[in-house]
Amino acid sequence: MELLCAATTAAAATATGELWVRAGGIGGGFSHESEHDLALMVTDFWENGSAGADSWCSSDSDSGFSDLAHLADKISFYKRSVPQYESDLMSVVHSLILSIKETDLHLVKSGPCNASCIRYALVKLLRLSGYDAAVCSTRWQGSGKVPGGDHEYIDVVNYNNTGSSERLIIDIDFRSHFEIARAVDSYDRILKSLPVVYVGSLMRLKQYLQVMVDAARSSLSQNSMPLPPWRSLAYLQAKWHSPNQRQFNPDEQNITTAYSIDHKQCRGHLKRLQSSLHSEMETDRFLKPINNDSSNRRLKIERRRLSSLRGL
Repeated sequence: MELLCAATTAAAATATGELWVRAGGIGGGFSHESEHDLALMVTDFWENGSAGADSWCSSDSDSGFSDLAHLADKISFYKRSVPQYESDLMSVVHSLILSIKETDLHLVKSGPCNASCIRYALVKLLRLSGYDAAVCSTRWQGSGKVPGGDHEYIDVVNYNNTGSSERLIIDIDFRSHFEIARAVDSYDRILKSLPVVYVGSLMRLKQYLQVMVDAARSSLSQNSMPLPPWRSLAYLQAKWHSPNQRQFNPDEQNITTAYSIDHKQCRGHLKRLQSSLHSEMETDRFLKPINNDSSNRRLKIERRRLSSLRGL
């Protein structure tokens, strides 16, 4: 029994690190979540017994697998149910991301970059292509069980013929927002089925968030673990729904080279992003029937236009 308890305690300690890494505090993601708030939440999560020692000995269940299979079907439906304008913008965004070179990445802030340079490079290309795009920064205060934090993403304002407008969200590290510790295999499959880069409306984004929160809760419950606050629906929604500040160009004042090493890591982020995106596009191309000549023509036209823009 003592040996079992020791092993369980060690697993819990390892999981604390996993939760911290996957919460966005460190690692390979681009998250802008508040490190201080998340550190406090992780500490409280363990010290108050929210995940007891016996929680690490549970196993997968048939009912949990059934629930996750149902949620996986929802993700597939959402990925197919995309309005034409969003689909066209998604094709453009994918092409532009794949066209970004390491030499296009420049220091945009004096603090840790967290891939802001990639976002500003993408916004520059989108604006050259005629889109009203900007880098959006959000920050919110903690309230109740929802920790405070901050986030950075891209939006594109689409103006309709009626004079109204709609914001479309672009998040270049979408899957990282839903990583959890000790996920069951079926949850990992759902996570990998998400778009590498989210491009779409706030309404469709909310649908993804709700499904992923339900999936995370189902996965964690199979290990007798509660849903951590930084994976709650309220916290996730705060990233994109909080008041934001739009910027077209980075604030280049007071930028130093103190974080040049951190900035170099962004080059690795770019390579991984492009590799993941390319794999996703190849998979989608294989799975979809080749019967949409108009979409292929639009993509070729956009690539030619991009080539001419880069030659300016």
